[in-house]
Amino acid sequence: MNQLVYLVPLFPLIGFLLNGVFRNYLPKNLSGLIGSGAILVSFVISVLLFIEVKNGLVINQTLFDFISVGELSVPFAFQVDQLSSIFLLIITGVGFLIHLYSTAYMHEERAPHFARYFAYLNLFVFSMLLLVLGSNFVIMFIGWEGVGLCSYLLIGYWFKNDSYNNAAKKAFIMNRIGDFGFLIAIFWMILVFGSTNFADVFSKAATMPVGAAALTGITLLLFLGATGKSAQIPLYTWLPDAMAGPTPVSALIHAATMVTAGIYMIARSNVMYTLAPVTQTVVAIIGLATAILAATIALRQFDIKKVLAYSTVSQLGYMFVGLGVGAYTGAVFHVMTHAFFKALLFLGAGSVIHAMHHEQDIRNMGGLKKHLPITHITFLIGCIAIAGIPPLSGFFSKDEILAGAWSVNKIYWVIGVIGAMMTAWYMFRLYATTFLGKFRGTPEQEHHLHESPAAITIPLIILAILSFVGGWIGIPEVILPDAHALEHFLAPVFAKSNELKQAHHIEHSTELMLMTVSVAGALIAAIIAWIKYSRKTDMESRGFGKVLENKWYVDELYDKIIVRPLYATGKFFNRQVEKNLIDWLVNGIGKLVHYGSRQMRWMQSGQVGSYVLLMVLGMLVFFVLQFFIKK
Repeated sequence: MNQLVYLVPLFPLIGFLLNGVFRNYLPKNLSGLIGSGAILVSFVISVLLFIEVKNGLVINQTLFDFISVGELSVPFAFQVDQLSSIFLLIITGVGFLIHLYSTAYMHEERAPHFARYFAYLNLFVFSMLLLVLGSNFVIMFIGWEGVGLCSYLLIGYWFKNDSYNNAAKKAFIMNRIGDFGFLIAIFWMILVFGSTNFADVFSKAATMPVGAAALTGITLLLFLGATGKSAQIPLYTWLPDAMAGPTPVSALIHAATMVTAGIYMIARSNVMYTLAPVTQTVVAIIGLATAILAATIALRQFDIKKVLAYSTVSQLGYMFVGLGVGAYTGAVFHVMTHAFFKALLFLGAGSVIHAMHHEQDIRNMGGLKKHLPITHITFLIGCIAIAGIPPLSGFFSKDEILAGAWSVNKIYWVIGVIGAMMTAWYMFRLYATTFLGKFRGTPEQEHHLHESPAAITIPLIILAILSFVGGWIGIPEVILPDAHALEHFLAPVFAKSNELKQAHHIEHSTELMLMTVSVAGALIAAIIAWIKYSRKTDMESRGFGKVLENKWYVDELYDKIIVRPLYATGKFFNRQVEKNLIDWLVNGIGKLVHYGSRQMRWMQSGQVGSYVLLMVLGMLVFFVLQFFIKK
């Protein structure tokens, strides 16, 4: 099995090619079968690889030499260890459920577009698998760019809508900013380490002093790449706009794949970050700021998908806090639990939108509990999980990050708890407004309300179960000694960092107190929101609420200080430089050649005597040049 690693990304690639090339000929049921089946096969192989890794085997497979220049060698090679095997399971497992869900959710699409959609999904999963399987930063970067391309294709899937196309372009361009930082970091690694292979880079980095300038610079540039892909300040505004894509796409981008790429990259590079304390501080502060900013915006959103989008940005902030304080296992743990409950919430939102005939404003919903029983209970489980209420999965992973924050800086912990309370508030505001109270839509919408088909509800049920029990693989020692299976499993990946960093031990009594405070805060916020919004709907925003509803006017600020000046600069260069200088120069050369040709044509008279005379004159000129002009 260890020589069949290449099959994991190969099957999604085959699915992409089949659906993409034959999209005009395939019926919808076959397109869905090819697209979903390819991911299912990859999931099965990933499970088998996980079992081998769990038994102590680290798999390395080199397919061919990709780049060989002088002493630099970059193989096209895969590496499956504890970290990548976890991500393989998340990407293919949750990805398969999203593909299965899509077969029902996208049934209204015509067959060619249906096949095109599944081709894009398969290519997306292929790129993400390439990203986490690569054994060096160059292969990771190829997958990184592939994910960016696929996000553009999927967000702009309904390309006849200009606003969707603009959202797709926004995602693509903002990711390019971060990708530039990633690319410069790779060149810097080649200069410093002479290699991009993980084993070489990390072993050489481990010998460098703490705070080395090269390590700080490289890690900051890598973090710039992560801020783009994982939507952190200031490159986060593309992610909420990505809601323009179909709801399953939102689940795929926001839960299990693209946005977790930055987390994976930093967790993979943990040795370098541990040796760069300045960068770790920057990561933690940016993560906290993003978590709080996005949470405040989510408090006053009325689009069901926008609430979840800003929730994703906020939860990603928590993951970066974990990375910044050295709680690498906690950050990866939260990636996993977040994949479960956020995919559940997005797919649950899609089920609601499906039942409401594409209505997304929660002010026009309400009372859906009795009409959508399965969607209701699974969505509620997702809300409890993301709020960090035990014994659901979000409690365990968020608690581990908050404990790590406490051990480094108490202020980090306080801000993190405030963010957790806001998370509970906006999620139960969303739940109560959508499912409780009276129905506020049109009579026509109410007449057609019904539970979604099995292809939609089965993924919801599976994800709800995972959201409930998924955190039990990381039970903290204070609750059950030696029960943190994920920490033991990932120990080899973070072993060097654990050696290098100063251990911060928290007393069990202190840890219990921290848990109690965070859970109590989340419960109080959830209960108040439940009571408040189940009785009276929050219909409009006033005062400061208007600022939050308009997302702190950050998009407008970016538009004013960046987009408009760039457009104005482009127009200036188009009018003054392009037309008045470049066009004049190019056209002038053409006119000069044309004029010269018209004048020289008079020399072609057709008279042999004239040609003989010109030949003699030419010989005389060469004679003069040869004998009378000194060199």
